[in-house]
Amino acid sequence: MQSLFRNILFLSALIFISIIIIKCGPNKEPVESKNIILENTYKNLDSNVKYVGIMACRQCHYDKYETFIETGMGKSFDHANKNKSSAKFNKHDVIYDKHLNLSYLPFWEGDSMKILEFRLKGKDTTYRRVEAVDYIIGSGQHTNSHIMNTNGYLTQMPLTYYTQKGKWDLPPGFEAGFNSRFSRKIGLECMSCHNSLPDFVIGSENKFNDIPTGINCERCHGPGEIHVKEKTAGILVDTSTYIDYSIVNPAKLSIDLQFDVCQRCHLQGNAVLKENKSFFDFKPGMKLSDVLTVFLPKYEGAEDEFIMASHADRLKMSKCFIQSNKSKTDNKTLRPYEKGLTCITCHNPHVSVHVTGKEIFNKACISCHNNQQNAITNVECSEDLKKRTAAIDNCVSCHMPRSGAIDIPHVTVTDHFIQKPVKKINSESVKRFIGLYAVNEKNPSSQVIAQAYINQYDKFDRKLSHLDSAKKHLNEKNISDFNILIQLYFLKTDYQKIVSLMSTQNQNLWLRDCKITFDNKDAWTCYWIAEAYNQLNKPDIANIFYKKATILAPYNLELQNKLAGNYHALNKIEEAKQVYEKIIEEDKTFAPAWSNLGFMYVQQNNIGMATNLYDKALTLDPNYEQALTNKAGLLIYEKKTEEAIKIADRILILNPENRYALSLKEHFKK
Repeated sequence: MQSLFRNILFLSALIFISIIIIKCGPNKEPVESKNIILENTYKNLDSNVKYVGIMACRQCHYDKYETFIETGMGKSFDHANKNKSSAKFNKHDVIYDKHLNLSYLPFWEGDSMKILEFRLKGKDTTYRRVEAVDYIIGSGQHTNSHIMNTNGYLTQMPLTYYTQKGKWDLPPGFEAGFNSRFSRKIGLECMSCHNSLPDFVIGSENKFNDIPTGINCERCHGPGEIHVKEKTAGILVDTSTYIDYSIVNPAKLSIDLQFDVCQRCHLQGNAVLKENKSFFDFKPGMKLSDVLTVFLPKYEGAEDEFIMASHADRLKMSKCFIQSNKSKTDNKTLRPYEKGLTCITCHNPHVSVHVTGKEIFNKACISCHNNQQNAITNVECSEDLKKRTAAIDNCVSCHMPRSGAIDIPHVTVTDHFIQKPVKKINSESVKRFIGLYAVNEKNPSSQVIAQAYINQYDKFDRKLSHLDSAKKHLNEKNISDFNILIQLYFLKTDYQKIVSLMSTQNQNLWLRDCKITFDNKDAWTCYWIAEAYNQLNKPDIANIFYKKATILAPYNLELQNKLAGNYHALNKIEEAKQVYEKIIEEDKTFAPAWSNLGFMYVQQNNIGMATNLYDKALTLDPNYEQALTNKAGLLIYEKKTEEAIKIADRILILNPENRYALSLKEHFKK
């Protein structure tokens, strides 16, 4: 009897599921006869839909989970441990930075990975600092870089392991005198591609409450709350015929929207956010250009140069891509990408490229470059048969050769510009900058273009011509250009122009309308205005804007430090002291706050405390010029002339034009 009852229940459940499947299909007509892909029809694009995490996906999609966690995306970010690290460690792994006269050694102390920074004079160690590594960023296919977490503030550390060469070196961007040691901020732009969706502290540049480990399913499929609820409720969809609108399947997006999913991170460059948007706002199924526009510099004479994460841009240069997408019919097929060339024509995002056989990539080529027999030996190819045989007819090896990226040393990556093999001719021609071009948007607004040129100057290439190009796209009478103009004139150090622009605004109303945002746009504008007033000897007005900046971005410690300095200039000693102490409480590695607080104790004649604070600043940064200058002055006050002269010598090695050190040497010259 119980067995019969169970069978009845089972049959009832099957009937119920079948009814749901029929009911959930958008229509009963053949897929080809109906336009089934409509933008913004996915339920999980709603801003209220929550992310559920990779373990929720694992419950039903275990097979995909098991292979995905072995991909570059799945292994992109994790806690620093011996399983995660791809690096080799031995006593010879000392990296020396000649510009800062500092050396670095990675090592394990039990299960904790650490980086030692030290300085030698002869055989004596004159300085040492040890920091624990909290996270490793990078799958290990190309690199492992290292991140420290100080009370939620993430910064990159000064060592990277380059897997392909099997060597340690300074990280990309730390070379040639640009070593920022332990202070390079890891902000939302970086984390939003190398990670899932971390809990970012708004009002900061690089503070996080919670950090997931690795990119997860929802980065490509969108938030899964509705999908999980519908499936657990038994609402099923026959996905071989219809689209399940509870979750995004990129394979069923239009070709352009599918590209945008990949371009969100595989189109690295000069990213300009749209008004009121953040790096959190893009979701699969949206147009990337509604959230941000990515610009790249175009050079004459540098067509073969590319950066590491330029896969989408290089692919779009290919004749294969251009021809295959001429006749695309995005909205009339269940899987539009099959009609054109996209990333997933060749790549299965759930499977590592390291275990994807070359036959998979060759098959993608053969699907267009074939004859009726569809046999690889009959693919039209001008290459010598011996060379093809030696390469086992690997199309990629000839038409997408590996090459070095201009932004990351010691790595080679596959160039996604598909082209006939050409012999490179050594040329002494100098590359010429033509301009910035928007990769993912045909006609960006004047404001977006202007911001791109400002970013190019501020972040990548400090040529004043970039600022001149930005100015051409701005109008001082247009109120919506105000913030960009303030930044432009700040970078030009035209402080009078900033004050003049500010005089056209109702100051109180403008300050009232400033907003707290993920990018801290208004906070930075307040800071630039404050700096202008400060440079024009108006610290009282500057203080209004410094204070507003720190209200809008309370966890931006640089802005807090500027406010404290201005309080000090206004002789508001207690207010300044409180801000410096607040900074140190937030981040004990912020050297300027220790040094500035020490200077305040000198003025209060507390020499012992001042000495301790200066020394603390210098244990964090032995090259901190202001702390060295302050300490030299304190030693002179204590009549410790010889020690002061030694400090002056250290300063002049760092900056031969330091006026205080030069005058000190001159004054005490024998």
